[in-house]
Amino acid sequence: MPNKKSAQKELRKSVKREAANVKVKNVMKTTVKKSLKKVLAEDKSVKEDLALIMKAVDKAAKKGVIKKQAANRKKSRLAKKINSLK
Repeated sequence: MPNKKSAQKELRKSVKREAANVKVKNVMKTTVKKSLKKVLAEDKSVKEDLALIMKAVDKAAKKGVIKKQAANRKKSRLAKKINSLK
């Protein structure tokens, strides 16, 4: 435990921030995983979910949970896989 008052406050803040980041990251990861399962199963309905997937990834990038370029890379790779379904 920190000894100084400011360090204690910073610890409390970091715990709250971590909890919020974990929540956003989990939502993003689950939507991506669900879409990848649909792609592997060659389910055509995944094309309709593309907007929701992009939204979750963009939200994580906007909140600073992942970097902007990492979000762009994830979206690009997912879109490529989804658009390859015929």
